[in-house]
Amino acid sequence: MLNIPFFLWEKGMRWGLALSRAGDFTVMKQLALDLGGPPLPTLEHFIAGRNGELLQHLMRLAARGARERFICLWGRPGCGRSHLLKGTVTALQRADASAVYVACQAGTRLAAGLERMDCVALDDVGRLDGEGQIAAFDLYNALREHGGALLASAAAPPVQLDLRKDLMTRLAWGLVYEVHALTDEDKARALADRAASRGFRLPPEVSDYLLTRVRRDLPTLMAMLDTLDRYSLETKRPVTVPLARELLHSAGRQDQGSRIQDSAAGAGD
Repeated sequence: MLNIPFFLWEKGMRWGLALSRAGDFTVMKQLALDLGGPPLPTLEHFIAGRNGELLQHLMRLAARGARERFICLWGRPGCGRSHLLKGTVTALQRADASAVYVACQAGTRLAAGLERMDCVALDDVGRLDGEGQIAAFDLYNALREHGGALLASAAAPPVQLDLRKDLMTRLAWGLVYEVHALTDEDKARALADRAASRGFRLPPEVSDYLLTRVRRDLPTLMAMLDTLDRYSLETKRPVTVPLARELLHSAGRQDQGSRIQDSAAGAGD
């Protein structure tokens, strides 16, 4: 059988092409491949919840219009701080600014030349070892002197981090925001809004099913909803729990258990 790319299947079905049983199998395989990972984090795709002020400031920073260029975000794993850092860097890069994202851990060594960047995002800065903390302190000072921006994230406010006092003080000088995680109600509302924008009503039981069967970060949930909508169109069946179960089973996800928690180092953080 020809291996036709998924977007051709989708376009063909929207034109009313009929599926054979073999066609159903191919579409299922292509849809399963769509579930391989969450989409690239962007600021536009971040659901603010109680983080509206923070999101607006990061958007101004990405547009090169923010007065304060040094921001520290903190919050528990899964709250979205990694998404915000990556999304800001992506927005700056699209605007032809020099920006880089660094996932910090013990042993991380900051590359030469970062001090000349327009923006550096240090994720999980609290994981840096002593040498990494010295480098982060020097980077902060250099970026401040040359008009650059520094975004940092951590699991706790700067004053509660086990860091060198000089670095902790620098991180606390700028804006410090707690990133509030979305509640399940926020996520369900976001899924319902996304479904409405795609022209269908999402039954509450389907939303509940997704929240307990797939990664609970919002980008993954949204990607799953989009894929479920496409599969519904392909098979000419309504979006229901059995349809969602069938799609997840085809992707090999149900064997992973009834609930997959967000990872601190994953895309959902």
